[in-house]
Amino acid sequence: MSRVQSVSRTAQIAASDPNRVIIFDTTLRDGEQAPGFSMSTDAKLAMATVLRDLGVDVIEAGFAAASPGDEDAIRRVAGEIEGPVFCSLSRANEKDIDASHRALSTAPASHQRCHIFLATSPLHRSAKLRMSTNQVLEAISRTVEYASSMFADVEFSAEDAFRTEPEFLVEALIAAADAGARTLNVPDTVGYAMPEEVTKRFAYLNEQIRPRHPDVIFSTHCHNDLGLAVANSLAAVEGGARQIEGAINGIGERAGNASIEEAIMALRTRADRFGVSTGADARQLVRASRTLCEVTESVIARNKAIVGMNAFAHESGIHQHGMMADSRTYEIIRPQDVGFDGTSFVLGKHSGRHAVAKRAEVLGHTLEGETLAAVFSGFKRRADEIGEINDTELTAIINAAAPTETRQERAYAAAG
Repeated sequence: MSRVQSVSRTAQIAASDPNRVIIFDTTLRDGEQAPGFSMSTDAKLAMATVLRDLGVDVIEAGFAAASPGDEDAIRRVAGEIEGPVFCSLSRANEKDIDASHRALSTAPASHQRCHIFLATSPLHRSAKLRMSTNQVLEAISRTVEYASSMFADVEFSAEDAFRTEPEFLVEALIAAADAGARTLNVPDTVGYAMPEEVTKRFAYLNEQIRPRHPDVIFSTHCHNDLGLAVANSLAAVEGGARQIEGAINGIGERAGNASIEEAIMALRTRADRFGVSTGADARQLVRASRTLCEVTESVIARNKAIVGMNAFAHESGIHQHGMMADSRTYEIIRPQDVGFDGTSFVLGKHSGRHAVAKRAEVLGHTLEGETLAAVFSGFKRRADEIGEINDTELTAIINAAAPTETRQERAYAAAG
């Protein structure tokens, strides 16, 4: 069976820079199949537009064989959005691959990817697949070869890779590479692995497989069951992975996937450690997060890293004082770099005199000496009662604490 000869977009990226990490976004597939995150076709188009602007390299637009609606949504997204590679998930059978081929036919050939998965762990082989190791290897070879006759870009995922015997995992991935897969995904399907294990596993796979297939791209797809999805994705990069799979806001099955926004900013902020880059325009991260919240009618925690409301907000007086002196004291990322307007100082019971005086000055009140002491005392009492102090509340506190003659002078001035 002959293979498609055109060069895929991701292969071009990998060939141009071995230290470029490909960002594979599965918000529209793995993210959407989580309870509460189902998306209409229009919602998928809105998200795909933002993901394109964010600069993700691959958008997994859905699972074509799952339903006629999913196939149609992939067809529209791939046909109406230009730029990224579009991907459809397929089980290891010809029918699924045919559905992916139909759905992706609207995108240029170099921007189509078929993503085939098959479980490889002993538990999945016996309990779910009821297949021997030889049968698993045969299925991988047959279906990847079939997909390679239609797609220039084929990815193979060894489901439950981290509970698979390392030696058999090598056999499975070599079978996929021999049949034409150029991206080999090693997913932590149930969020079981620890970061050190992930680094060692990827280093081992690189050592065993690259001599035979030097052009393959190793990929990581981590779930967050133990809260380690992003940490494990970064550990995979240290082990040689050059594709990270994840979702905006970390949505996905069970506890979710690796948060793409966190992975992107970790690689960027700690470039000194990782020595890699991405093609992402991080200024679009907040927009992507908010768009997802809108189309799925969901919310994220205020303290969500990178994109949460509190990610660049400061209430503590010690922190506010430090920020006024130099923002680098408490912020390792500029808020503008991810799409926020700037730092937010929240006035509350933990705020100090400097922050209260600074905000009062913005509102047109210069507070010093006994007046500042009185305002600050009133501010603390009110903050204990209601929590956050907005500008209206602060103005009322200032007016109440000001000397009588000052209030009279203001009243006369206001009366003209």
